[in-house]
Amino acid sequence: MNTDKFVRNYLKDISHVLEQVCVEDIVKFLDLIKIAHTDNRRIFIVGNGGSAATASHMANDLLLGSAKYGGRGLRVQALTDNIPALTATANDVDYSEVFSTQLKVLADPNDVLIVISVSGNSKNIIRAIEVAKDLGLKSVGFLGADGGSAEKIVDISILISSNDYGPVESIHLVLDHLTTEYCCLLQRRSP
Repeated sequence: MNTDKFVRNYLKDISHVLEQVCVEDIVKFLDLIKIAHTDNRRIFIVGNGGSAATASHMANDLLLGSAKYGGRGLRVQALTDNIPALTATANDVDYSEVFSTQLKVLADPNDVLIVISVSGNSKNIIRAIEVAKDLGLKSVGFLGADGGSAEKIVDISILISSNDYGPVESIHLVLDHLTTEYCCLLQRRSP
């Protein structure tokens, strides 16, 4: 195996996938985040596996990292991080309800739900979107492949058109950092 060629091809593939992301969808998402921050709305983030790690990372970045210029961080919570609530719901109710159960208690109308999923088909992700809609939340999907069932029911879909988990998850993190930097710059320009 030629390591140099492998690295160049991998980076070329990531670059190609990144170039396919719809900028207009990202702009819609950032406009929603700006409104949520201005109106002091809460943002909930969910995902499974590697996407759960991205949800936690994003919550940290938006809560603390977005305030690096002295502004106010966003009111954000990764519903993946409450292990007792997750395991109690999975054990006592069903794993498909681990996020929706928390939303029913914590969310208010006009809050925001961000779902992160490569397949867009996880039952707990779909259920969270359904409950968010019932509660009057806006929903955003950071999705991969063809977006799955989630792509059809979220308010804003940012689709990473690849079936390969690595590039999709990498670009989801790019979206996290792009969002965080956008929030920082908004606050830097605000009085």
